Amino acid sequence: MTNIKNIPTSERPYEKMLMYGESILTNSELLSIIIKTGTKEKSSIEIAQELMNKNMDNSNSLRFLQTISIQELSKINGIGTVKAIELKAVGEIAKRMSNPLTINRLKIKTRDDIVNLFMEELQNEKNEVLKIVMLDNKNIIKKISCIAVGNESNIFTNIKAILSEPVKAQIPKIILIHNHPSGNPTPSNEDIEFTRKLEKAAKLLDIILLDHIVIGDGIYQNIELSSL
Repeated sequence: MTNIKNIPTSERPYEKMLMYGESILTNSELLSIIIKTGTKEKSSIEIAQELMNKNMDNSNSLRFLQTISIQELSKINGIGTVKAIELKAVGEIAKRMSNPLTINRLKIKTRDDIVNLFMEELQNEKNEVLKIVMLDNKNIIKKISCIAVGNESNIFTNIKAILSEPVKAQIPKIILIHNHPSGNPTPSNEDIEFTRKLEKAAKLLDIILLDHIVIGDGIYQNIELSSL
């Protein structure tokens, strides 16, 4: 084991950040600061390096912190539940900082406006996630809600769950967006059938379903709506 005390002071992550700034630190060194302490067998830096090896795409990116679960993190010797939660919090903060747009009062002019809001987040999800974007008559976003989270290939929800909030808030327009963890955004037959049923139900409640977008790995498709 490399004891942190045996590393020259100028090379220890805490001291290195104080002396040279955070930008000079490697991803492993940054993670070791969050991990804080090691074990009898491994230093915090070695634990951080082991954590980096969990990056399934073999890159040096920290984006995997957004998708790896607390349970997976906890299995790494030296992390445990508390540190796993802290690491997941860091991943969530980074995700939110990567989207500096003020969501409320944002006007949606094109389909790409919606895609750009959600691509970074949804393309990295391991499970299917369904969100609803609620807009006023000028296509300005009033609220975004997560309706359901499924598994790797399916998501379970119903029309009532989707429309209840827009009805209560008297929202005139909605957009649905969900992801396919497989990376292929081609809508399934179930996606298409459900969307058509939702579109008809929404119209009965004076709500317009503007679009239903499926996010894949850096690409997307939309589900064509019927002509009501």
